[in-house]
Parts: sequence; structure tokens; C-alpha cells
Amino acid sequence: MLILTGGAGFIGSALLFELNQRGCSDVIVVDVVDHPRKERNLAALKYEELIGVGEFREKLAGGAYDRSGVSGVLHLGACSATTETDWDYLYDNNVVFSQELIRWCARGDVRCVYASSAATYGDGESGYSDDHALFDNLKPMNLYGKSKLDLDIWARDQGLLGSVAGLRYFNVFGPNEWHKEGMRSVVNKKLPEIEEEGRMTLFKSYRDDYSDGGQERDFVYVSDVVDITLWMLGHPEANGVFNVGTGIARTWNDLARSMFSAVSKTENIEYVEMPDNLREQYQYHTRADISKLRSVGYDGEFVSLESAVKNYVVDHLQSDRHLGE
Repeated sequence: MLILTGGAGFIGSALLFELNQRGCSDVIVVDVVDHPRKERNLAALKYEELIGVGEFREKLAGGAYDRSGVSGVLHLGACSATTETDWDYLYDNNVVFSQELIRWCARGDVRCVYASSAATYGDGESGYSDDHALFDNLKPMNLYGKSKLDLDIWARDQGLLGSVAGLRYFNVFGPNEWHKEGMRSVVNKKLPEIEEEGRMTLFKSYRDDYSDGGQERDFVYVSDVVDITLWMLGHPEANGVFNVGTGIARTWNDLARSMFSAVSKTENIEYVEMPDNLREQYQYHTRADISKLRSVGYDGEFVSLESAVKNYVVDHLQSDRHLGE
């Protein structure tokens, strides 16, 4: 039996889909299904039980689960809103809950893979190395990133990174993200602009070293994230915190061009002013250093940005967009 937290969410439901494809349905899904699209994410999937976070935490603390019957824990459950300002909520949900689950796994030698985030790197001034010794140099730009970094530092200082894997996901996009509302990917949010208005807006740059639309991200398709996460689950010898990205930085202009190409429309990008509240915490460049991931044996090839965008737009969004309204 596997325990999958956040299983009704974006990456979690994609993981459950792939587990089902591999013949695994003996899964306890831990999540709060508080959005109709999260219900839909789970509708066609097979699992043993769906349980709320609060009830699960109580049962875990009360000894309701037999570790001998749990083959692994995939812990993706968290508040992922970078705009969340309630630190008490974030600390309990993203840090304390994770500590409870990681401790539970460590005490019984249960394989645990948990979600960290590239938000731990802040503006990237300190680089994008997942070296444990460099954690204390990082300065997240929002409380979400701080919660993830606090957990990574706690796991390191407790000596637990020798038995668990934390994955710092970079800019993940793909199917099943409708419920994320304002935190959806740009591909999801901007497709209607292209289809209905024949244009796409991107933020202007406010730095001389980056052109408008030239700001860079390490975009990674959700199918690659799923592959890496399940690879980590099956390789308990690979422990520590790992970056999960392609290792390649692409521009927002690259993303936009891929979207226009996917729907066979002429490129028409307009650059708009960035809201004042975003300018001080805007990242101009992200790129995962994946040397550690490669060093432990993961040799999978990543889907190109162009192929990923086409797959997402043509095979998912164009037939599914109205259901997100």
C-alpha cells in the first residue's frame, strides 16, 4: 500500500494516474477535495481510500496505520500558493504536517519522497545548487518558499536526509491544474487570449540585461516530474534534496511561440506593465542544476518545451477548457 498526500491535486493526480497505468491502485489518497475540478481529477482513477488531511493526521498520530503494510509515502500535500500570507497556516500545513509524516516514515524504515520547491531559491542570487551545505544561504521571496526551505533545513539538521528524498520542483505545467485558479501555469491561463484575441500578453522586463519576454524559467512537463518522483520512490538508496527540472532555461517568448505554433496561429506577443506588487519579488531566471539527480542514476530524457506545450494544448486544453469555467 502507498500513501499519497495531495493526491487530488495537480502533480498528485498525475502520479496516481501513472501508478494506475503501472497496475497499482492500492493507494490511500490524502487530500481535501474542495474544488469540483479536484473531484474530476480523481473521477477516473483507482485508489483504496480518500481521507481528509485532518483525519489522516489524527489517525497517523494515533497509530492507525501499520508501517509494515506501507511500501512508501509520496508527500505532495501542501499549500502551494506563493501569495499566501498566513504564516501560521503555512507553517502547520507545509512544515509541521510534513515533519510528522517524515518522522513516521523514518521510525519504520518506510520510503518517503516529499515535495520541496524551487521557490526556496528566491531570486536565484545564491544560485540553484541543491547542495545541502548551501541551504542556509537561500532567501525565498515569499512565505511559501520559506515554508519549503524550513522543512529542507529541518530534515537536514535532524539527520533525515540520509533516508528520505525531497524534490525541488521547478516550473511544472500540464493537465489537471484547473483547481489552482490564479496559480495555474501561463499555458493554461493564456490559451484563451491566443484563440479568442489572436494575441498573448507577457510582462515587460525592468532589467537591462533581460529583454521583454526574455525572462527565463526552467519549464518542466508534469509527465517528467511524475517519472522522476516514481523513480525516486523505487530507489531508496537515492536520498537527499534534488532539483527536478530540465536543467535548461527557456524564455517566456519561447513558451509563447510554442503556444502559437501549437494552435497554428501567427505569433503576436504584446508586452504589458508588471503590477507593482510583483516587481520586487519577480524572478528573472531559474534553471535547475540537475547534476546531483544525474549522479544518483536518473537518466531519463526530458520532453522538449515545444513538444510538451503542443501535447498539453492539443490533447488536453482545447478539448477541456470549458470545463474549467
